[in-house]
Amino acid sequence: MSALAIGGIGFAVLLFMLVIRIPIGVAMLAVGMVGFVVMTNVDALLNILKTQMFYQFLNYDLTVIPLFMLMGQFAAKARLSQDLFRATNTWIGHYRGGMAMAAIGGCAGFGAICGSSLATAATMGNVALPELRRHGYAGSLATGVLAAGGTLGILIPPSVVLIVAAIVVEANIETLFQAAFIPGLIAVAGYIIAISVVVRVWPDLGPAGMKTTAQEKLRAVVDIWPVIAIFILVIGGIYFGFFTPTEAASVGAVAMGIVAVVRGKMRLRGLTEAVMETAVSTAMIFLILFAANILNAFLGFTRLPMVLSEMMSGSGLSPMMILLLIMFIFIVLGMFMDSLSMILLFMPIFWPILMVLDFGMSVEDLKIWFSILTLMVVEMGLITPPVGLNVFVINSMAGNVSMRESFRGVMPFLISDFIRIGVLIAFPWLTLILPRLLK
Repeated sequence: MSALAIGGIGFAVLLFMLVIRIPIGVAMLAVGMVGFVVMTNVDALLNILKTQMFYQFLNYDLTVIPLFMLMGQFAAKARLSQDLFRATNTWIGHYRGGMAMAAIGGCAGFGAICGSSLATAATMGNVALPELRRHGYAGSLATGVLAAGGTLGILIPPSVVLIVAAIVVEANIETLFQAAFIPGLIAVAGYIIAISVVVRVWPDLGPAGMKTTAQEKLRAVVDIWPVIAIFILVIGGIYFGFFTPTEAASVGAVAMGIVAVVRGKMRLRGLTEAVMETAVSTAMIFLILFAANILNAFLGFTRLPMVLSEMMSGSGLSPMMILLLIMFIFIVLGMFMDSLSMILLFMPIFWPILMVLDFGMSVEDLKIWFSILTLMVVEMGLITPPVGLNVFVINSMAGNVSMRESFRGVMPFLISDFIRIGVLIAFPWLTLILPRLLK
């Protein structure tokens, strides 16, 4: 049997294991180890296991992952999600659909200190969903807006998935954080515009709320000053070179921990829970990272990624058509897989394909542009029928809303996503301008 056939069988077995719900880290490690032994021998596997694990986790850049995750845990313990939703609702809730827009603002704010899509969706769902339903919002819009808003967690820096993408394509984490800022703002604006259009076409879906006084608005801003201050400290410190990402994550975690304690929302038990949840999540991510490297080593022996690269580059398709095909594949995969798994499993295959194509930009710029586009299509997969993970999370919390209604509710946001991706593909400078200005 040829090496290429062995690689194809290994990849097919991996996809089957994912379909039957074997954890992605376990599936990649099992296929990678067995495939590596088939292509070499047991001694070679033991050698790579011994050296790969040590040198991979000796990587200083990886320390940023548990630190940002700990910051997100402290934010959850401090219940800042409630304050964020309340503050944005105080300012814009009196407009038609304003509470749904406030939910998007709350998701963006919490995503900026959490970095996880599912965590953002679940946390904001607990806070905003009861309020949206109590104020007469239709189940479709209430669940759709929170499922879509949750996707902002992996795009708006700091984002764990963005960090992993930077490691996979060997990009600078700081540069990718800078590049994601403008697309993140465009995403928030696009979702708010989508809500505005929907409630004007179907006014019954989202009523207007009560107007608030200037004093109430000021008090709401005071309530969320820790989020604003820490975001400016962490992201501003990274953007302007005061901190490395790891240093910024350390400062952010300590600052958020102090806020959680001072506000009286976290005691010793809460601290222990935050640390333990961070440890469990970090261990899961590190297992997936390690398993992905073993799997990629096996696939490297089979030459499967190289053959795919040669096939696509020699297909006669233009570079832009190949990029669009890759984006489509990511959207389809996103219906069934989580974002981190997709990034680790498929970016090492697709990036070498794009790297040899002529897009009229340097490899470094292409690396940044491709990474941000990938994150956006991955987030689309989280709300795309029939298996949008975020939609399932929010729908399970809604109780009396059917899945059909929830998927109907995310359609305006999917349209917004398609428009945003089209704009950023047509105008790459929107992604590249901020890293160039801050260079």
